Amino acid sequence: MLKLALRHMPDHKPDAPKQPERTQSKPNRTTIQIVSGIGPNRELIETIFDANKERARLAIWKNQKAAIVDTYAPDEVTRYVPLSSAGALVEHGVVRFPDEPMRYGETSDLLSAIRSYIHKYVDVSEAFERLAANYVLLTWVYDRFNELPYLRRRGDYGTGKTRFLTVVGSICYKPIFAGGASTTSPIFHLLNRIGGTLVIDEADFRFSDESALIAKILNAGNVKGYPVLRSESINGKDFRPRAFKVFGPKIVGMRGRYDDPALESRFLTETSSNPSDRKDVPINLPSDQAAEAAVLRSKLLQYRFDNFERFGEPKPLGPEAPNIEPRMRQILSPLLSIAEDETDRLAILAHASVAQERLREARGQTLEAEVLTVIRKLMLGEDGAGVSMQEIAKVHGRAYLDSVSKPLAARAVGHIVRTKLNLKTTKSHGVFIIHKAEIPALKTLYERYDITEEDVAHLCEQLGETLRVEVGDVEGRS
Repeated sequence: MLKLALRHMPDHKPDAPKQPERTQSKPNRTTIQIVSGIGPNRELIETIFDANKERARLAIWKNQKAAIVDTYAPDEVTRYVPLSSAGALVEHGVVRFPDEPMRYGETSDLLSAIRSYIHKYVDVSEAFERLAANYVLLTWVYDRFNELPYLRRRGDYGTGKTRFLTVVGSICYKPIFAGGASTTSPIFHLLNRIGGTLVIDEADFRFSDESALIAKILNAGNVKGYPVLRSESINGKDFRPRAFKVFGPKIVGMRGRYDDPALESRFLTETSSNPSDRKDVPINLPSDQAAEAAVLRSKLLQYRFDNFERFGEPKPLGPEAPNIEPRMRQILSPLLSIAEDETDRLAILAHASVAQERLREARGQTLEAEVLTVIRKLMLGEDGAGVSMQEIAKVHGRAYLDSVSKPLAARAVGHIVRTKLNLKTTKSHGVFIIHKAEIPALKTLYERYDITEEDVAHLCEQLGETLRVEVGDVEGRS
């Protein structure tokens, strides 16, 4: 009976122990130290520095609104924090950040405030003052362009170079003051990590090796996408190549000029030969200057937020600049894209025209210009296939013997013609000549080096000849 009763009882199993509910674990966020950048949702991220609390924070511009945060997590995998060394860089005056975004009214109001600030502390011409004010605006949106000009103050000591660098540099975007660097190595690292505007006095780097490295930064730093390669070693034995980004605005103070014409063409320069005679410019910078600069940096941060997306492809120069050379047009386009006031645009173009004329004058005093003058003189009366290197060397030796240590050989002339002037030479009857087919290229070079008919006439006088130009002369033929 017992077995029967058990057989008919319903099956019963004890309750299984309750399992805890599974929760999906959140992935660990990657912490990224940032100075400035663009977030995954096109938001702008900028470092600011709270001077009262002496700490760096982040200003986020998103959906046309600014927020100040200690850290920023745009998604579940990334967290942005300010650069850990930002406080030390600010403390030692190496880099300066805005305090916070600050409203400024219209762009014209901001430009007027910048000009008043520059005029108060620096003695420069009105045209260069306008140019410098617009250059400051350009630095705050420079990463929207692919090519940039450099700003330069040139003159002897006591003419205001350092003052100009301090005053204007203080209100540029993430200014890096490199005067305290004993070598160029930290400059490469700061430019690569921080970006921004390099403010540099050439006098701080007097040794040839350091000056050459500064020139390398300037050569590669005005076009986006051309880093400088350097070898670095941790243990002093194994050297590895590393690419440093050096693209960005540069403000330079120097006494002379660079020998490289290509590098010289990147600068928008004001030259001063005498100390300032303006009585209203203070001899020593007052403490108010730093406070004024801080306010302007905050307003300029808001300018970056408001206008960053507005800029992109630079506006091409129009018919108002018919004689501006291609290189000058290239570096002026971003600056003229920033300038909204017509008076500012005309001042910038006028300054560029003067700078270009000085560059032509400098070219006109080179050995290449002398060779071109001889070529133009010989081409005028050439009835054959072209002008030979031997003829050029012979005439140059007669005309310019006083300016060279020894006469040029035909081989040296050929080197100048091919590598410096980039003209093609052709072999004819056993000698190399510049063929008449090169006349269009020669005309461009005459204009570039400012070789005129007056120069040819003066050369003929030196040779004791009379310049005779008749209808149908070879230079006029196509």
